[in-house]
Amino acid sequence: MMRDTRVVAWISIGVLVLMAGIGVLSHAGAKQGAAAQEKADQLVAELTAAGLRVPTTDQIVQVLGDDGGAVCLDPGDALRRGILYGQLTNGAAGPGQRPVIAGNNVVQGQLIIMKVYCPDHLEEFQEIVDDLKLVEVDT
Repeated sequence: MMRDTRVVAWISIGVLVLMAGIGVLSHAGAKQGAAAQEKADQLVAELTAAGLRVPTTDQIVQVLGDDGGAVCLDPGDALRRGILYGQLTNGAAGPGQRPVIAGNNVVQGQLIIMKVYCPDHLEEFQEIVDDLKLVEVDT
């Protein structure tokens, strides 16, 4: 009988610890979710004010989270600059691919995202954008 009581006690303690762990993780997730929602709302307001297309708040939360996701992951890195430069082309492939003079609205969305999610990287990325040859486009 004593052995059965110990087994029940250990199982109860295990379940209690598991439930406490789930509670802590749920609370942390809700806190991050609230921060992500708040930043997404701010981004929606900024994009709307700039006259740009605005994805849904849920899409923004899923892609950017509360830290900006891949957009804020070392934006001045050579690989990320190469991807940006590769997108500013005529759309051809291989030897027909040529750089183009793009509109300034091409990078405006990324600058706004960085302003909201990772303002510490904004100046570095702004320097990269300032080196691009862009034309003024009305939005």
